[in-house]
Amino acid sequence: MVIADDHAAIRSGLALLLGQVDDIEIVGQARDGDEAIEMVHRLRPEVVLMDIRMPGTDGIAATAAITRADASAVLVLTSFDIDDNVFDALRAGASGFLLKTAETEDIIDAIRAVARGDAVLAPEVTRRVIARATGPTTSRPTTPDRQGVDLGVLTERERGVLDCLGEGQSNADIARTLFISPTTVKTHVSHILTKLDLQSRVQAAIVARESR
Repeated sequence: MVIADDHAAIRSGLALLLGQVDDIEIVGQARDGDEAIEMVHRLRPEVVLMDIRMPGTDGIAATAAITRADASAVLVLTSFDIDDNVFDALRAGASGFLLKTAETEDIIDAIRAVARGDAVLAPEVTRRVIARATGPTTSRPTTPDRQGVDLGVLTERERGVLDCLGEGQSNADIARTLFISPTTVKTHVSHILTKLDLQSRVQAAIVARESR
């Protein structure tokens, strides 16, 4: 995992806490978005723990660059829960959004979930995402080329998986719901993202809700 934050004390603190977890390896620490992008392309970590507000290339732009290249999953960890930050991060392809006030165990669980291909949102953020995704069109967060999304390119099974994503289900939940293996679910999710030109399952969940 790569930690990207412009505050050295925060980077060091997170690295110290997370480095003690058996299944998490810190392979790099970035001071800004540009350094994070370079490290991701060089080190290919499964997850990037990304701050939003950094000098130069910020966390939103860095997230977009990393997810467009399908290089790593991005979990945003920030002090700011302003709506625009949340939706900008999701539009950029972030797989999760947590506040720095989250408990250490919650951050660890979120890293593991994102590495598995699941999505993670802080509870207070989830309520706003659902409200805006199901509210008036003018208040909805837009996914890339939302107007051009054609669900007809999906198979019947992929459409079923997409509906489950819209319910906020994890890969394990979808597997139980559709009586298929978690590995098969992961394959279907990957196909859905590719066919609909989306960067994250969060974006796919929003598309699923908008299509109802």
